[in-house]
Amino acid sequence: MVLGNAYSSYKKQSITTLTPMEIVVKLYDECERQLNRAVFFIEKKDLESANAGIMKAIDIVGALRSVLDLDLEMGRNLESLYIYFTQELIEANIRKDAEKIKVLLPMFADLRDAFTQISRMPREQINLQAMQNAAQAI
Repeated sequence: MVLGNAYSSYKKQSITTLTPMEIVVKLYDECERQLNRAVFFIEKKDLESANAGIMKAIDIVGALRSVLDLDLEMGRNLESLYIYFTQELIEANIRKDAEKIKVLLPMFADLRDAFTQISRMPREQINLQAMQNAAQAI
């Protein structure tokens, strides 16, 4: 029991020390994991477990959407993408359509990879890039 508490404390501390961008990457990782599980369970005809995985993925997409800055063009673009993801996942869940999920998985991977790259950039470089993007938008 002590080992379980130690692991729980470790996980809690590791999450609280992550940067916001690292948390986004972790959310994408978990979303992909849940969708891969859903595909597996659909193919095994375990529809209850497939539903659980898809619903967790939908919750994660909702969490990602809830923190977007909609004053920024990137935030609005991501919101449109998250709405699309949610609609497709709902339909995949209703139909238990593994192929529909498989189409979405590379998109989640691409977003995760992009946020991983951003999370590794120095803060000054991120701010400079944001200012350049804002200037181009004007």
